[in-house]
Amino acid sequence: MEYKIYNLETSLGTNTYLVWDEISKEASIIDPSNEGRDVLDFIKDNNLKIKYIINTHAHYDHIGGNDFFKEKLNVPICTSKEASEAISDPKQNLSAYTGYEVSSSKADKILFDNDILKLGNKELNIITTPGHSACGISIYCDNLLFSGDTLFAESVGRTDLPGGNMNTLIKSIKEKLFILPDETIVLPGHGGSTTIEDEKIGNPFVGIAARL
Repeated sequence: MEYKIYNLETSLGTNTYLVWDEISKEASIIDPSNEGRDVLDFIKDNNLKIKYIINTHAHYDHIGGNDFFKEKLNVPICTSKEASEAISDPKQNLSAYTGYEVSSSKADKILFDNDILKLGNKELNIITTPGHSACGISIYCDNLLFSGDTLFAESVGRTDLPGGNMNTLIKSIKEKLFILPDETIVLPGHGGSTTIEDEKIGNPFVGIAARL
């Protein structure tokens, strides 16, 4: 499985990912934070066949490019059930409180825990990981984990926003993500990559929660 990271000019530095099966060239865009002409150019230059737009959760900085890519590529928007309508509501996606409202078309495909989306012979495994928000999912494939805003390098997603809950977040991380192979590369919604092993050993937030 191949992937490429983009930062599409959002003030929060959201990571947008393009991931594809190197043989079939079938691909997905994960968390398109904004419009991305350079993403379209890369897709064209590499003959990628986009099958899905996937949002790990409904917050505005992860959905701002949904309609741009949906229109250009004619592919479905995929989210959890809880995020399916929230992405189109500026209050629920929190953009209403920033002074610049963001809205996306509603989801075309609802994703549930343990669902699988195929990219050629590769499988994108959907893992529900609420806690940062009520609608969070992570995506695991071929030793890569796209963790959205659930798990970061030596940190975790904030839980002081609507739908957030620290106990739920830590439960998601420990029971859903820390059971993955230690060598799994974690690709978060913000910041740099890490591994499951490194976070088991050195993530202070998960360690503190475990001792409470």
